[in-house]
Amino acid sequence: MRQHANAQTFTPSRFWRKLGPRAAGIGRATLEKALYLYYAAQSPRTPKWARRVMYGALGYFILPLDALPDLAPIVGYTDDLSVMAAALVTVAFYITPEVKAQAHEKLDKWFGPRKAGEPADA
Repeated sequence: MRQHANAQTFTPSRFWRKLGPRAAGIGRATLEKALYLYYAAQSPRTPKWARRVMYGALGYFILPLDALPDLAPIVGYTDDLSVMAAALVTVAFYITPEVKAQAHEKLDKWFGPRKAGEPADA
């Protein structure tokens, strides 16, 4: 993965433009990972090396050219999710309870609160 180039692709405005109108089609599970990375990257406690990893994954997510086109039903965001999952493993220490709370608050605004026992990708 070309994290450096993807990190330069990332901007907060491009991130929110991609998410806004497509949230329902992207799905809760993929958005959850993206929001974890986004909010963790905003934290002043996150070191620069971890931000580069986060912005690299988010840059790939917002990049219009993908290995799998995002418009493909069901599988369109599989590659994005894989890249973000790899980044999350690398920077897991910086995905704090506060970061998770911010992400879940935003997801609840978009999708409504998750019901008990509901799968993460619903």
